[in-house]
Parts: sequence; C-alpha cells; structure tokens
Amino acid sequence: MPHQSIARQVLLWQLALVLLLVAAGSGVAVHSVRRAGEQTARERALDVARTLARAPGIAEAVASADPTARLQPMAEAVRKENGVDFVVVMTVDGVRFTHPDPTLIGQTFRGHIASAARGETSTERYAGSLGPSVRAVVPVPGGPGGRPAALVSVGVTDQRVDALVGEDIPLVLAVAGAALALACAASMAVHLRLRRQTLGLGPVELRRVYEHHDAVLHAVREGLVVVDADGRLVLANDEAVRLLDLPPSSEGRHVSALGLDETLARTLAAGRTVTDEIHLGGVHALAVNISPTGRDGRIVATLRDHTELRALVGELDQVRGFAEALRASAHEAGNRLHTIVALVELGRGEEAIRFATGELAASQDLADELTAAVHEPALAALLFGKHAHAAERGVQLTVTGEPSPDVGAADPLDALAARFEPRDLVTVLGNLVDNAIDAAVSAPPPRTVHVAVETIPTPAGGLLLRVADSGPGIDEPLATRVFERGWSTKEAYGSQGRGLGLALVRAIVARHQGSVEVTRGDGGGAVFTVRLPAQPALPAQPALLARPTPTTESEREDT
Repeated sequence: MPHQSIARQVLLWQLALVLLLVAAGSGVAVHSVRRAGEQTARERALDVARTLARAPGIAEAVASADPTARLQPMAEAVRKENGVDFVVVMTVDGVRFTHPDPTLIGQTFRGHIASAARGETSTERYAGSLGPSVRAVVPVPGGPGGRPAALVSVGVTDQRVDALVGEDIPLVLAVAGAALALACAASMAVHLRLRRQTLGLGPVELRRVYEHHDAVLHAVREGLVVVDADGRLVLANDEAVRLLDLPPSSEGRHVSALGLDETLARTLAAGRTVTDEIHLGGVHALAVNISPTGRDGRIVATLRDHTELRALVGELDQVRGFAEALRASAHEAGNRLHTIVALVELGRGEEAIRFATGELAASQDLADELTAAVHEPALAALLFGKHAHAAERGVQLTVTGEPSPDVGAADPLDALAARFEPRDLVTVLGNLVDNAIDAAVSAPPPRTVHVAVETIPTPAGGLLLRVADSGPGIDEPLATRVFERGWSTKEAYGSQGRGLGLALVRAIVARHQGSVEVTRGDGGGAVFTVRLPAQPALPAQPALLARPTPTTESEREDT
C-alpha cells in the first residue's frame, strides 16, 4: 500500500468503505423487510382469528355432539382462503377440535393460551407442531358466566414469512447494487481527477518532491515567482520576497496590489516571454526572465539582483571616462610640452614659463573650484571626471556650492553629506549630470550644464542637488513620465540600459524619503531638483578619499 499512488490508495479505501456501507445497509434493509413481513403475518393471523371467533354458529358448533365434523371444514376453508398455515379451534383447556393435520385433532394445543382463556387476545411467536410460527389466540364468546366458549388460534409459519419477505429481497438487492455501482463510478471519477492532480505519485514520492521543492526554494539565490493566468501571485520564494519587498500574506493577491513598480506588475500580469529585461523592484535593479509553463496559463519568473552589477558598470563607465579624459589630457600635454620646448629652443624662456604656469594655474583653478563647491570627496571626484567628459562633447559644466566655512569651523554641508551613502549620492548626481550633458548636446550652442550642491534652508535641514541644462527641456505633460522605467528621449532607446537612470534616481530618493521634480528653466532647458531630508548619522567609515583642503601655496602645488 505505501508504494501505491495517492489516487489508487484513495480509490481502494473508498471502494472498501462503499462496499462495507452497502453491505451494512443491505443487511439492515433485509432485517427491516423481515420484521415488516413478520408484523404483517402477525396482523393477518390476528384478523383471521378475530373474524372466525365472531362468526355465527361457532359457539353452537363447539357445544354440539361432534364439534370436529362441523368446524374442521370451516377451519380449512378459512385457512386456504386467507393464506395462513393453520386454523385451530380448541376448548378453553387447549384440546383441539380442528387442525390441518387430522392426526393431531383431539390432542392438546402447543402454546400459551392462559390469557385467551381469561377472555383476552394474545399473539406470540412459538415453535408448535408445524414448526416456528407467528400465531394469535382469540376467545370465542358465548360460554357460561361470560367465559369463553372456545378458543381460536391462527398462525403463519416462518417458512411462509420467508416466502413473503423473499418477494421484496430482489428489490432490496437491486437498490443496493445500483448504489454500489453509482458509488464505484463516483470513486473512479475521484480517482482519475486525483491522479491527474497528483501526477500519479505516491505519498513517498510526494513527500520527497515537496522536501526537494522546499529546499530549492529556500536555497536558490535568485528570486522565483509563480503567477497564475489571472495575474495572482501563487508562489514567491524568500529571495523574491526580499527583492520585491512583498507584504505578508501576499499569495493569492493580484500583482498590481502588491506595491510593485507599475511596469514590473504589468509585465508579470501579461504572461509573455521575457529574457533579461531590466526592471525596478523597490531600490533594486532586477533582471527579469519570464517563461510560460503551458499549464493552466501560469508563468514562472526569475529575478536576479543587478543593482551591484549596474553600480560596477557605472563605476567602470566613470573609470573609462577618466581614462578618456587622461588620454585627451596626455595628448594636450604633449602638444603643450612641444610648444614649451620650441619656445625654449627659440630663446623665449620667459614666454615658455608663462605658458606652462598658465596651464597649471587653469588646472589648479578647476580643482580648487570643485573642492570649494563640493566638499564630499566622492562627489568632487565624480564632477571632475564629468567636467572633462562635458568639455570633450562641447558642453560647459559649472558647479556651485555653499561657501567654505571659516578655518576651524564645522562645515554643515560636509557633515550633512556624510549622513548619506556616497554610492547613493554618486548614483543620483551622476545620472542627472549624464542626462543633462546628453540634453545639452542635442540643442544648439551655447551648451551648458550647471550643478548646485547646497543645504536646504529649513530647521530640519537636508541636502539639495540641482542640475540644469540648456537642452530642449521637457514638456509639462511628460514631467511625470520621465521617472518611469523604460521611458527615454534618446534616439537609441531599445537597449536594456535606456530609461533606467532616472528610475533609479527616483527609487533612491524615495528610500531616503526625499523628493525629486523636473521643471523648465528660464532658458528653456530642464531643471532637476532633488531634496534629501537629513538622515541619522552613518557609522564612521575609513576616509579613503578624504583629504584636507589645501591652504598654502605649496600644498596646492602638491595637490
């Protein structure tokens, strides 16, 4: 039995139970039919006995010289006409005047007649001369002193009762057989349905499949989501709950009611095949793969966290930009060095010194300007690279910040920036500056991008980032769509990298309970404003990039 499938075990148990119930029901029905037949025989015997006892001439025949000669023919006629087995007329002492077996006439009646001799009617079951029978004994009125003149006993043997019951047994068996057939058919239908649902597996196999399934769901490092044809969540493993930040008891709810990104919810509900499509899940960038199962319209979606990968790609892009800037700077430095050498060879040493120190001063002025405007080292390094990138594309990038504090005084902007993860600030500002440069390039000259990093002048405080460009701007109806995943104004839209930067910005700002908005600037370009409220201080981190602001000429030259 343990090696049988669940469906077969259920079928066998159902058939055994049905057979037991039908057998028990049939036994009860046969017993009821027999009791009903015995009761019918008892009532028939009593009616015949009463009728015969009240018949005219019975008392006179009993008192005659030969009662048997007068009563025997009458008793036999009544017995045959009413379908009983014996009709006995006897004295109050039990001596028979009539009997179906003439040899027993004149012998004592076998049975209880005491109550009948007192004038009462009685019925009983007794084994007499003809075998077990149901009988009735009725007094014949007309005796001296109100006593019975005689007694009449009418009986039906068990054999005749069995014959009466046997007429109803086929009907009982037919009903039982029909019930058994119907129950077997229903059990077979349940068996077939259960076999389809359990794939014909037994309890051992099902337990093994469940254990493996549960272990895989908890151990896999990818999010796994199963959605039915109606768009309702059927299953989500631990990693999917973490990546999507699903609420408790989310199974059975529609994906649009789980607080997911609208684009991701629509993709999951659509049920179409998707391969490595990038979506936002909370603050995570997720690579989504969807495959229809072909079973009940369900789909299986896997989710891989690409947040770290995209951060690394962004850092790689920055490094590549730095490399390009260094290559361009090396090329320009080579040209300037040739110029200085030529000036020296021509004997114009003072002009060569002025040319060289002028280039150094320009580079130093840019570094001083950035470090003075932005005190966060990671942001300053980002903007330094973006400045070179913008210059190569013909865009003038300017940066403003709050004035530097007095010597020895605490810098409020520096302290405020230290309360945020540098990676979050780099992601927000880097995406905004990249978009601003692209927008400025798409517009006619002059092409400018302005970045402002300030504190919010409110009692609660906070960090304000503003990026303005000289591009074509964004129309007001589209201002709410620019932060949607997949929305982009770039011509090369269609690659997985497009339409994600501003969505990441919105996700990070929302995580810090801030706000981001886009407006049209005075010159027609777009102005993105990010407000990040003050956060609790972060744990102290090693100052890998932090350096003191140069204060002397020698320190600036070293820088």
